[in-house]
Amino acid sequence: MPNANRGAVGFQSSEFEQEYDRPSKSQLKREMEALQKLGEALVAEPRDRVKRVPMPEDVRDAILECQQIKDHEGRRRQMQYVGKKMRTLEQEELDIIQKTIDSWRGASKAETAVMHALERRREKLLADDQALTELRDKHPEIDLQHMRTLIRNARKEQAENKPPKAYREIFQILKQLYVQSNLKKDEDAGEDHPEEDED
Repeated sequence: MPNANRGAVGFQSSEFEQEYDRPSKSQLKREMEALQKLGEALVAEPRDRVKRVPMPEDVRDAILECQQIKDHEGRRRQMQYVGKKMRTLEQEELDIIQKTIDSWRGASKAETAVMHALERRREKLLADDQALTELRDKHPEIDLQHMRTLIRNARKEQAENKPPKAYREIFQILKQLYVQSNLKKDEDAGEDHPEEDED
């Protein structure tokens, strides 16, 4: 005779089925770590950048507060709190934050490449007098006399181990020339394509 109690333990097997719809523990852990990393990336950015990221105010406040904490243990605890706050965000909000960070990284790479190129040009100016003539050919507006003085002073600074005042000023001038020539390029491009001029 079949046992009527067999399999009847007080709950039905359908109650277990929901368990499998949930992400696994390791999946949840990966997601939490990704959010923690996203929070860390924001904490590492300059404050004015963080303030421009579209996100809820409480999350931004937690990040800005973390940036100010110098104590290692206090910062670690605040970082965990930032991670907790990141987990309250919707997926769309997280996507916007990630896109923003990615755009910074792209810009940062390009900026870094430009800075390195300007540094190389400065070294060339100090090493080779011909480099100044080449620079003047590209930028006729340059104050040649002032640049000669700066180059002479920068060489002297290096030789005498003095603070690199002229050395830094050369870099600033090169940076300015770079920015001006890019603005001119943009203006020229704008004249060719007026519809792109709505930035």
